[in-house]
Order: sequence, then structure tokens, then C-alpha cells
Amino acid sequence: MKSLLSVLLLLACLGSAAAEPLSLAHKGLQLSAELERSGDEWAAKPVILLLHGTLAHHRMEIIATLQQAFLERGYSSLAINLSLGLSGREGMYDCPTPHRHRHTDAVDEIGLWVDWLKQQGANSVVLFGHSRGGNQIARYAAAHDSALLRSVILAAPQTWSAGYGAKDYQTRYGKALAPLLAQAETLVARGRGDAVLKPVDFIYCQQTAATADAFVSYYKPDPRMDTPTVIKDIRKPVLVFAASEDTTVVGLEQKMEGHGDNVQVLSIDGADHFFRDLYAEELADAAVEFIEAH
Repeated sequence: MKSLLSVLLLLACLGSAAAEPLSLAHKGLQLSAELERSGDEWAAKPVILLLHGTLAHHRMEIIATLQQAFLERGYSSLAINLSLGLSGREGMYDCPTPHRHRHTDAVDEIGLWVDWLKQQGANSVVLFGHSRGGNQIARYAAAHDSALLRSVILAAPQTWSAGYGAKDYQTRYGKALAPLLAQAETLVARGRGDAVLKPVDFIYCQQTAATADAFVSYYKPDPRMDTPTVIKDIRKPVLVFAASEDTTVVGLEQKMEGHGDNVQVLSIDGADHFFRDLYAEELADAAVEFIEAH
């Protein structure tokens, strides 16, 4: 009986420590997130809002690992899941599903969750974005500075350069981007942004379907897809993590040269784009040190 009671108590403790699933309504969609509370007074310390990368989700390895790492260091976190145009979306985006989302939709969704944290009494919020999510977090921070926003942390944030998108599309799919982009832009200009292009290769998805609005949003030449460019407009302290073995975001340290006085760049030697295993712990240690210093 004593051992059974111990097991039940252990399970109760584990249950109380589990992330709390949350949901918000937005434009007819249900947005999902998970909150890890560091204790009853969780809102008194900075809360870290975490955003995943391209077509990913809030339970992917890097996000789940960092939530646990921050919790162990006494910090609460809110891992948000971009809807990508789907209600209650879970897991990786299913490629055959038509794409009706835009890169910039994320900015509004980030804002909804920041507002939610404010309503819960959060004293300050740290924004954390990985990969494409780093660009989306940076865009939000640049456009929505407030007293609530404490600092911004970006892990291997997306970069961009003129001509790269067309070159990558040709390499990945063996076809030119320009005719497809011109078709999509013509549809948008005619007020038919919701027209569906199919079959079409889109982001990581072969032979899928995507609206003209979505295609233009992700593929039109846009210097603000380059996170180092966006960072210049952020007024709060910024920490950028680069990974020495990153083959997805290449040359980030060089692109960050000449950054402002409010920006710190830290390269984690040996880490890849996803900062796996002990590299996530190193990232979490450095992130907490940065938060406590600012």
C-alpha cells in the first residue's frame, strides 16, 4: 500500500508539471499552445514565448527540449503553434493539404499570444524564435515594441539574399521559380489571391496546392525575409545564436557583423540547425544568462 501511494503521488507530481494545453480563437480558427509554469508565481518572472520553424510545430524536439530546459532553470514558457491556416493544427504540416497561409500571418498570431500573457498578469515577455520563426519573431518585435517586451532571442534565424530563392527553387525542384511567381503575382494583382495553384512545388512540399497569396508571400523578393535586416529595427536587447555546423542558415555570423550595440551574437561550436542534445542545454544556459543580464 505504501509503495502504491508513492507511485500515485509521483504520478500526481508529474501531472502537475505537465505542459498545459491552451487554445485561442482567431479568424474562425483555433490556435494552439502549451504553457509550462515554473510555479504559482510564474507570471512574476519573465515568460519565454517560443516559436517553431517552417511548417513545424510547438512539440518538435528543439521546442520541447528548450521548454524543459527553461523550466529546470526556473523560467516559464509558452510554446505557440502557428495555425498555418488550419484550425487546431497538430504536428508537422501535412504536405498534400492546400497551403492558404502567408509568412506574415505569424505576426498577428504572435501578438494574440503576447496579449494573452499580458492578460494573465505576466510582468515581462521574452520572445524566442527558431529558424523561420526567428524572422517572424523579429518582425513582431520590430513592429510592436512595448514595456511588456523584455528581450528577443533568435536561434539560427532565417536569412535571405537577392536571387537565392530562385536558385534554391531550381536546385530543389529542377524548375524555374520566375514563371510561377509571375503567375501568382498576376492573380493577386487581379484580386484573385485565393486562387489555388496546383500542382505546385511549395516550400518543402512537392506537387501540392497553394493559393496565389501564399506563393507570393513566401517567394516574392523581400529584404525583410533577412532577419539581420529586421533586427536593426528592434529596440530591445537581442541575442542571436548561430550554429557552427548549420547547413540550413549558412554564414549567419558574417551577416550579423556590424550589428547594433543592443545585439549580441553567440556561436555554439558543434551545433547543427536544431541545436540537438547537449547543445540545447548550452543554448538554454546562455539564454538565461542573457535574460538575467537584461
